[in-house]
Amino acid sequence: MKTSLFYLPTVGDRADIEAGMAGMRLELYTKMLAEVGEQARLADDLGYHSISFTEHHFHVEGIELSNNPIMLDLFIAMQTKRIRVGQLGIVLPAANPIRVAEDIAMLDHMSGGRVDVGFARGYQRRWVDIMAQHAHGIQGALPHQHDEIDAANRAAFEENFAIIKKCWTEEMLTHEGKLWTVPLDGTPWDIEATQKYGKGVENGVLKSVGVVPKPLQKPHPPLFQPFASSDNSIRWCAAEGATAVLPPLHLKNETRLVELYAEVSGRAPGDGVAYLRDVVVADTDAEAFALWRNASRFAGDLWFVPFGFRRGMIDPDTGEMPSDEEMVAQGYALVGSVDTVCRRLEAMMKDRPVDWVFAWTFNSLIPHDKLMRSLELYQTRVLPRVLGA
Repeated sequence: MKTSLFYLPTVGDRADIEAGMAGMRLELYTKMLAEVGEQARLADDLGYHSISFTEHHFHVEGIELSNNPIMLDLFIAMQTKRIRVGQLGIVLPAANPIRVAEDIAMLDHMSGGRVDVGFARGYQRRWVDIMAQHAHGIQGALPHQHDEIDAANRAAFEENFAIIKKCWTEEMLTHEGKLWTVPLDGTPWDIEATQKYGKGVENGVLKSVGVVPKPLQKPHPPLFQPFASSDNSIRWCAAEGATAVLPPLHLKNETRLVELYAEVSGRAPGDGVAYLRDVVVADTDAEAFALWRNASRFAGDLWFVPFGFRRGMIDPDTGEMPSDEEMVAQGYALVGSVDTVCRRLEAMMKDRPVDWVFAWTFNSLIPHDKLMRSLELYQTRVLPRVLGA
């Protein structure tokens, strides 16, 4: 079983955030980079599979200060030797797909082929509406709403992904879509160097372009989609061979989505699916639970509950929502001592086919030394016992 790390990341602890405008404090950002770098080096030494960062903008509040996950990936790749780096994920409706394809390919070469690629649709209207204004009519789409905004967002996501895939896998790029035309009709290009040494020109008019470099990994780096919790997202992941990273969902909802992925992809149930879980391991259950409440529940109430992300935890038959204590007891958060987390991970694996866990780290909200300890205990004490290593 693989374990990867997921970072928002956050700058400042809870007191810093509650003081206001933590994202503006440069010393907190500098401290975050130093601590995340040390955590990544430890994770590399311990054998974690990968580390991924989200994308968000304008977060003056201090949570999810991660405007460019590709740059954070490069920052980590330059300090490590084995651990893979990725994004959960790049928000495609707000992006230029050709630039994304180029940047990922460059990162793949610079990291020695250690790149995973995660694409998301974008739900925070404060920034998606601004950053995606070049794609007219594209706005942030909440995960539980299926309306015209959601449809336009998904269409932009799928067209941009189609372009990126062409950039990586086809020598010369052409595209005719709703949002993009490549190349624009009638673009003149009579450069002699292209006639002699290049391609894509007919009678002085540009007919195609070559996006370079191509990724080091062939046909392209592995694909992921974070917070995949709708049927449409699961169908897209299954069709494209992308790993669907499921947020914590009620077991009935998880089972339905896992079965849907298997049905569409033709793969075994659980193959192609990963589970996002809060992971906090400490010397005692009480210490771990206190750390988790101060980090995960604080951030969740501020940033995820308002956008509807906990709706998937509602029992579809009874309409009941588990309490924090029930979330932990039922293994939707892997929180506790080594013994407790072992038992809860084992129970999780009995209820569902688990091959991959993405561990939500809550950097800064969990003190650096406590998070380093948690990373070490999980990889050196929990996993060997659970897996019988």
